[in-house]
Amino acid sequence: MSKVLLIEDDQSIADMISIYLGEEHYSVLCASDGQQGKQMFGEQEPDVVILDLMLPDTNGIELCKYFRSFSSVPIMIVSAKNEVSERVNALTIGADDYLCKPFSMRELAARTNALLRRSAMQGAAKSSEPAAEGPKDIHLDLEKRCIYVHRQPVETTYSEFEIMRNFWLHPGKVFSREELLNKIRGIDSFVTERSVDVHITNLRKKIEADPKEPKYIKTVWGVGYKFEI
Repeated sequence: MSKVLLIEDDQSIADMISIYLGEEHYSVLCASDGQQGKQMFGEQEPDVVILDLMLPDTNGIELCKYFRSFSSVPIMIVSAKNEVSERVNALTIGADDYLCKPFSMRELAARTNALLRRSAMQGAAKSSEPAAEGPKDIHLDLEKRCIYVHRQPVETTYSEFEIMRNFWLHPGKVFSREELLNKIRGIDSFVTERSVDVHITNLRKKIEADPKEPKYIKTVWGVGYKFEI
């Protein structure tokens, strides 16, 4: 049974989500503030985090950054803020999905399932994926889900690593934004092509010597992106 860590200070919303996801056969762990969320994250090792932005003791964005600094667990933000800038900001700092309040329980469950399904598929594929060769100053450890640049580990979000993994396994292949969206998020999650551009920008900052003149992650104008060795 997959474990969901729900960090939500509105007890009525937390109860509704817990009951619905429980009926969908998830084990739901509830935290009412950021401090309790941090403690439960460390103790319970959840498979996915559902995180409200407005918490009594911290900003959900900062809490998302905290989790992402050491873990690639999928994180879904839920918030009453529905501005595009808010969604882009959440994706930029490490969230994997963003759901605006009010939302249907059915949609929440579908998105949670999508995140867990992709995480499980990635884990199942570890043993069957071929060892890929890449540039000498960049290396991907598919087992540990880590990117190394000049032998130094680089922190990435779940989605950033998934994009890089696809690049790494298919050097030279041109991926459209739509293809990358489907590989990292699934067709039943709310995403935009802008999300891919944000992830690509962040990856370039992390692996390229000059992000403005990328050597590895190339833009194919009018189509998408490709990874060159």
